Amino acid sequence: MKHIISALVENKPGVLAHVAGMFAARAFNIDSLVVGRTEEPQLSRMTIVVIGDDRVVEQVRKQLARIVPVVKVQDFVGQPVVARDLMLISISAPPEKRAEIFSLIEIFRGKVVDIGPKTLMLEISGPESKIEAFINVCRPYGIKSLARTGTIAMPRQARVEP
Repeated sequence: MKHIISALVENKPGVLAHVAGMFAARAFNIDSLVVGRTEEPQLSRMTIVVIGDDRVVEQVRKQLARIVPVVKVQDFVGQPVVARDLMLISISAPPEKRAEIFSLIEIFRGKVVDIGPKTLMLEISGPESKIEAFINVCRPYGIKSLARTGTIAMPRQARVEP
């Protein structure tokens, strides 16, 4: 099962290496890892996506919470979350295919961020499934290069009834 783990950590040198080392020491593969500053400059949020059974991931989560620079750990499994991935993708786009490609970009609500003589660079964001679907529709055109951020996520807020 896929788990999205959010760890609020102190924004200090070596924290990322310490956390990644903890995963490596337990031979646990990280599917994606994103780290960025939060609204508080002294804290960063690590969003770690791992695939494993609930029992093993729970042990990893507990170990993660014991690391000194880690302030808070949450496993979002079973909770409503907003999760997004960002991708830049460069594809072959000869002039005669561009209208067709622009239609796909519009369907996926993407953006053209660079145009070359034979290629287009596109920005797509959304759930991982949307990113994967866009990659699949681009394969016939020829993917030149691709970069992804990995998943970022936050829990949905409780809705208040009027």
